Amino acid sequence: MDRANISRIIFKLIFVSILLVNACADPGEPPLNLDPSVAVEIKDDPYGNHPRQVVDVYLPANRSSDKTKLFIWVHGGGWTDGDKSEFAQIKPLMEAVFEDYAFVAVNYRLYNITTRSNQFPNQEEDIQSMMDYVKSRLGDWDVGEDVVLAGGSAGGHLALLHSYKHNGNGLVKAAVAFFPPTDFKTFHGFNFLTTALLEALIGGSPSSNPSGYANSSPTNFVKSSSVPTVFFHGTADNVVPVSQSYRLEEKLVGSKVPHYREYIDGAGHSFPQPVIIDLIGKTAAFLQVHVP
Repeated sequence: MDRANISRIIFKLIFVSILLVNACADPGEPPLNLDPSVAVEIKDDPYGNHPRQVVDVYLPANRSSDKTKLFIWVHGGGWTDGDKSEFAQIKPLMEAVFEDYAFVAVNYRLYNITTRSNQFPNQEEDIQSMMDYVKSRLGDWDVGEDVVLAGGSAGGHLALLHSYKHNGNGLVKAAVAFFPPTDFKTFHGFNFLTTALLEALIGGSPSSNPSGYANSSPTNFVKSSSVPTVFFHGTADNVVPVSQSYRLEEKLVGSKVPHYREYIDGAGHSFPQPVIIDLIGKTAAFLQVHVP
């Protein structure tokens, strides 16, 4: 076989290989434009393999790693329900007050009452995985390492638990919680539903599984080096009793942790919009001091 024929054969093999690679490649989505001068929304960005392990990311225009902070919201729902889409209700209010902030709204695995799958600490572990993912993406997002971790109800519990228990890298600079469970041992027995849920979620009662309750309670991890904390609670809350925030306050005071708290007289397990607007403003004022 002469050299010309060998060259033609090699060319054909290379050409066929290129065709096969292109045919097998998944075109996927077009590359996302992360130009920091432009506002960007990234929906259902995965931080794990489970369908619930996704986040929504909202990056403001003209952001930079030296000035833009990050506010992460963890949704509520009793660890069994809820979705990151709840952040859409407060997003415009947050953006109006929190200048130079990007936002992330988080989903996590939910406990299934029927199948008893995703018991605690799956939710706690998901927040850890999410935070590791966020840290790995800050450079790509042109966002700095000043992170505020926040949530309402079960989301507030998860935000506090991570901030006090798993913040070894110092990424979280402050925590914010609305009507959070803080001490599972004393929360157990509040009512029939609470007792049944916690015993299913944690696996047993405080007496049969004391370590499970202790390891899941943010108050057990408060220390003098804990991050500055903001929290709010209604005095008439019949889902998570205000005593849960009293216990948190006691721990923060005892450890001399900077904090701001407000108890909303007569409020239940939600606040009207004027109250929310007022509390968001007070949160922003606190964070201006403690996360400058």
